[in-house]
Amino acid sequence: METVSSTLPVWIVATSSIAALLLALLGRWPNLREACIFGAAVIKLGLLLSLAPTVLDGKRVGFEVIELIPNVSLAFRVDALGLMFALVSVSLWIPTTIFSMGFLRPLKRHAQTRFYFFFAIAISSAVGVAFSANLLTLFIFYEILSLSTYPLVTHHQDDDAIKGGRKYLTYLLGTSVALALPAMIIVYQQTGSLDFTNGGVFAEGTSSTMLTVLLVMFLFGFAKAGLMPLHAWLPGAMVAPAPVSALLHAVAVVKVGVFSIIRVLTGVFGVERLVDMPSLSTIVCVLAAFTLIVASLIALTQDNIKSRLAYSTIGQLSYIILGVGLATKAGIAGAALHIPMHAFGKIPLFLCAGAIYQACGAKCISEIHGLGHKFPLTMTAFFIGSLCVIGLPPTGGFISKWYLLTGSLSSGQQWAFAVFLSSSLLNAAYFLPVIYKAFFAKPSDPARLAKAKEPPPMTVVPLFITSAGCLLLFFFSSELFRFADTFAELFVSR
Repeated sequence: METVSSTLPVWIVATSSIAALLLALLGRWPNLREACIFGAAVIKLGLLLSLAPTVLDGKRVGFEVIELIPNVSLAFRVDALGLMFALVSVSLWIPTTIFSMGFLRPLKRHAQTRFYFFFAIAISSAVGVAFSANLLTLFIFYEILSLSTYPLVTHHQDDDAIKGGRKYLTYLLGTSVALALPAMIIVYQQTGSLDFTNGGVFAEGTSSTMLTVLLVMFLFGFAKAGLMPLHAWLPGAMVAPAPVSALLHAVAVVKVGVFSIIRVLTGVFGVERLVDMPSLSTIVCVLAAFTLIVASLIALTQDNIKSRLAYSTIGQLSYIILGVGLATKAGIAGAALHIPMHAFGKIPLFLCAGAIYQACGAKCISEIHGLGHKFPLTMTAFFIGSLCVIGLPPTGGFISKWYLLTGSLSSGQQWAFAVFLSSSLLNAAYFLPVIYKAFFAKPSDPARLAKAKEPPPMTVVPLFITSAGCLLLFFFSSELFRFADTFAELFVSR
């Protein structure tokens, strides 16, 4: 595949980091500070869109910044999957910022400049991962993302926030340093390179035992993917403000985890090796299927809204890993497509959780019984987001789940088809009763009923932007599918 040399990927990664520095200087002037965020997001989005024609033409855009160790550089390379992930992260940064303004300003929350500063750094880190040309570059931005999101997780600075933040860093830094880093060093020692290549980097005859151990180390080393049993950091991180849970823990952070695993499976091991060594594919699929079903079952038991959404996210991430593990074109395309579809479905749900708290002070599903008619716009957005995550038309989630189901059948893995279908039924079982109880159950707290009202427009508008995206992606999914299909074609044609 032809690679076009350009410094554009560097500038795209740097844009929000430059904005972060400006935000620190503009902290005394909130209007200017937030105008700076919107300006950076629009510039970043425009630069990303300028790369689309080249990438969809089957080319890559790359740039080597500096050689760090022999044969390994800090380098960027933009392909269809990386560009699609970056576009999703940056485009959803805009409505999340609007929501943050409506959520933080009226309540006069503390440290708002610090909040926006680290948010911008986190977006840069996520795009840096998306554009990484090799494992070392990916690892560097992966770690920056962990460190930059810690102040966001602990933003409230109470005991729960400190406890959640400690668990957050322990899981994410502990696993990456103890597992992913040694695995990366072994790969370099064995191959002399850390570059992502379409056929994988290992030579024929490489020990199957070593490949199996390395695969497990990578799967659990990138714990942001939420594979069980290294998933507890995500529910713990729900102590963060709603905008953080929405964009970072439903889109950027968790998707960086599954994105890293996709890069390892396709660019380090290679899809053909997964086909030739079914034991590797089986490990990936079994771990993902187990996480998918168990997380969905746990979600059924959660009364706290954000906890239910957290376990739902853990399950949905494994859709992506299982799709790639199937090693078919439809499975890989469906997995890639599920990144934006799940992001657009889950972000309004997390934002709605924040809006519900703002509307009536409720954090639990049992506390909103019969209150839906007091904030119908918020609950309508929640309903649309739920349909998208369940995978029902007319939402984008239906499209990605269709390809995942097709991929499971084309691989001959009927059990995976049953897992996907069963999980979708469980998705419906833990989301649809929330809507029913909000509108039709008897109110459980008359005092809360009396004070409940629709949140302010700055909070509600982002809900409708993101939930409208769920519907639009159903009717205009062809462009996103071009990205997913262009990526999948690199590895397998069947």
